[in-house]
Amino acid sequence: MRLGSGTFAACCVAIEVLGVAVFLRGFFPAPVRSSARTEHRAESPAPEPSAGSSSNWTKLPPPLFSKVVIVLIDALRDDFVFGSKGVKFMPYTTYLVEKGASHSFVAEAKPPTVTMPRIKERETLLPNLLVLCGDHGMSETGSHGASSTEEVNTPLILISSAFERKPGDMRHPKRVQQTDLAATLAIGLGLPIPKDSVGSLIFPVVEGKPMREQLRFLHLNTVQLSKLLQENVPSYEKDPGFEQFKVSEKMHGNWIKLYLEENNSEVLFNLGTKVLRQYLDALKTLSLSLSTQVAQYDIYSMMVGTAVVLEVLTLLLLSIPQALRRKAELDVPLSSPVFSLLFYLMFLVLSAIHVIVCTSAESSCYFCGLPWLAACGVMALISALLCAIVSVLTKMFVRGNLPSKNPAHPNSGWSELDLLMVFGTVGHVLSLGASSFVEEEHQTWYFLVNTLCLALSQEIYRSYFLRDDGEPQCCFHVEQGFAGATPALQDRTSCDTREQDRVHMSSSLSEVLRGWEKWMVLASPWLILACCRLLRSLNQTGVQWAHRPDLGHWLTSSDHKAELSVLAALSLLVTFTLVQRGCSPVSKAALALGLLGVYCYRAAIGNVLFPWQQDNRDISKGIIEARFVYVFILGILFTGTKDLLKSQVIAADFKIKTVGLWEIYSGLVLLAALLFRPHNLPVLAFSLLIQTVMSKFIWKPLRHDAAEITVMHYWFGQAFFYFQGNSNNIATVDISAGFVGLDTYVEIPAVFLTAFGTYAGPVLWASHLVHFLSSEASSGSALRHACFCYALIGSIPVSAYIILVTSLRYHLFIWSVFSPKLLYEGMHLLVTAAVCAFFTAMDQTSLTKS
Repeated sequence: MRLGSGTFAACCVAIEVLGVAVFLRGFFPAPVRSSARTEHRAESPAPEPSAGSSSNWTKLPPPLFSKVVIVLIDALRDDFVFGSKGVKFMPYTTYLVEKGASHSFVAEAKPPTVTMPRIKERETLLPNLLVLCGDHGMSETGSHGASSTEEVNTPLILISSAFERKPGDMRHPKRVQQTDLAATLAIGLGLPIPKDSVGSLIFPVVEGKPMREQLRFLHLNTVQLSKLLQENVPSYEKDPGFEQFKVSEKMHGNWIKLYLEENNSEVLFNLGTKVLRQYLDALKTLSLSLSTQVAQYDIYSMMVGTAVVLEVLTLLLLSIPQALRRKAELDVPLSSPVFSLLFYLMFLVLSAIHVIVCTSAESSCYFCGLPWLAACGVMALISALLCAIVSVLTKMFVRGNLPSKNPAHPNSGWSELDLLMVFGTVGHVLSLGASSFVEEEHQTWYFLVNTLCLALSQEIYRSYFLRDDGEPQCCFHVEQGFAGATPALQDRTSCDTREQDRVHMSSSLSEVLRGWEKWMVLASPWLILACCRLLRSLNQTGVQWAHRPDLGHWLTSSDHKAELSVLAALSLLVTFTLVQRGCSPVSKAALALGLLGVYCYRAAIGNVLFPWQQDNRDISKGIIEARFVYVFILGILFTGTKDLLKSQVIAADFKIKTVGLWEIYSGLVLLAALLFRPHNLPVLAFSLLIQTVMSKFIWKPLRHDAAEITVMHYWFGQAFFYFQGNSNNIATVDISAGFVGLDTYVEIPAVFLTAFGTYAGPVLWASHLVHFLSSEASSGSALRHACFCYALIGSIPVSAYIILVTSLRYHLFIWSVFSPKLLYEGMHLLVTAAVCAFFTAMDQTSLTKS
């Protein structure tokens, strides 16, 4: 079956989204949670166990402390307190540990670390508690992130007058888990232990209390952990910790019976000591079982998702020779899997593996929990993709087709710009293996776009100043003002190779360009570099320099609201000037009123000022102003969609489609202006300016092909994602965008607005790419080539990254650095799928018209 390369790429990305979704579901472990959600009414505590006699202790024990103060020090290693360094740098803490009323421990940090619960409720005459701890340690070189002893062990010191003053052991403090602190603080404050806590009570905190209270504390903790185990582990009855808990509870009941009969005896004390040790052993085993359950990955689901993603990427890479040909079509072997013996053998093997894994696994597996029809569908998909890959490989070896830069001209070479794009993509993928590069990924994209500008500058200067011994110019023509420029992406039938086209083009660029166009072409890369440098100063992002002051902080301070108002107004004016040129008269008016409404909305909520407005004016939610803008956004999008449908049905004028695409682009620009914070409006204005400059003075005169233009759009889209102030940290997502124009939380609009506000940069650059190629290309192959390249360049990072996070799943930074980036990659792939679907729709419009 023959498909256009754009349609094929869109289908591949859709399948890849499915694979990434399965991988994400397997990678993020199902949290250990209690099914009991009593938010409005506290659950009654478990009664004290009894053996044939009733107990009157059915409430929580009284609190041990009045207040708790937690001092958390970043990267505090255990030997910084307990070793010789502690005596030198923390002398008072060392004194308290040695001679004060305190307990000292070494807390071990294991992934995933549990966030400490928020501490509330009361003022009493009870003593207070001071907690000194660290979140993680550090290596001898000052770094952290791995699992060495120096990086994992942290000090935990509990200081209170409730403790007896006794000499502490500075050399061998007891070892506990960081997760034990939640249960200990809850018991100390007389609160119920959090239902989702997997920690156990740090016993020295309560060892000064009477035996009955000690056993009561331990019983409450074991009951909470045993309930959590029952709700999350199917075979909980066989768990050693649960068996120990049952034995402990039975012994505790016997002790209570003996305690109520005779209060003081040596037998009572000895039995209580045995029960106490039994409880401690049960707590240790239960906590270990639950911690293991939390850190357990669904490897089977991860492997299934990875197989789908890698097969799709392999198929895309193998399809390059056909997909980038002049016709942009390729033979998709859809019928071969149905009649292939390999397909059935592979399907049977995968089915057998599925049955074995799902019947022998003790832990729950997401993929095993799917209906058999859905699981068989995924296994059939994997088998079909494998057969398609084998079919493509067979044809390549039989025909001897090897990938080349330009499949339309197999003898074409690779230009310097092509090599930069290839090595830049590979380098970005390799950089994702380091946590520091993930945290500071914006630096990678800033470097790539700056290097791209320098490469374009070199290409422009070489094209302008160098000649080729008077050889005739080939496939190059630029008229005054570029108004009548020959389509930049037409088939180069009169050229032997693309590299010769570049050489002949350079021979007379200086003769073709005249006046201001010449200077704009020569200066355009440096203008773009200047814009990028200004944008870098607007928002400091990442981790290393996020605390540094930037223009955004300066503008958003209350002392500079007037300056912010002027900058926002100028940015909106520039936006209108650059966008209105391609709109119809009705859309121009709607765009002007919409941008005015954007400023009114920001003034209503107090971000900016009107010239006649006082700074102390009462602010509102701006609901009416925002909905006023939404009306114009929907109107512009409706007008653009109507023009696109008209161009598809009537096909009267090619200009109708061009105007329709630009109006859809204008509607998206207006939506971005509404969702962006005022200090980020220059990001939108500079984005439009760079697009305009590159369209008129780089892509048209230098005649880059669709693949190169697509990669440039992708790179700048990624750079503008970080220019907005985004990062690979979930905390930088501006969730306020999801509430613009809404008086209450509505899930679907809020999710869409937040996603668009976050990915406005890549979306706007992708929509500009569709318009540029549709308006400049005389053949329909440009859109197909662009869709295929966009899908390929978006698939490579996510495919490589899921392999990286699988190999780094036990890294100390897996939850704080690598996992958020994985979520961003998954969301970005979803955006890529939507972009490819739009590409395909526009390609079908071109086919219908032709």
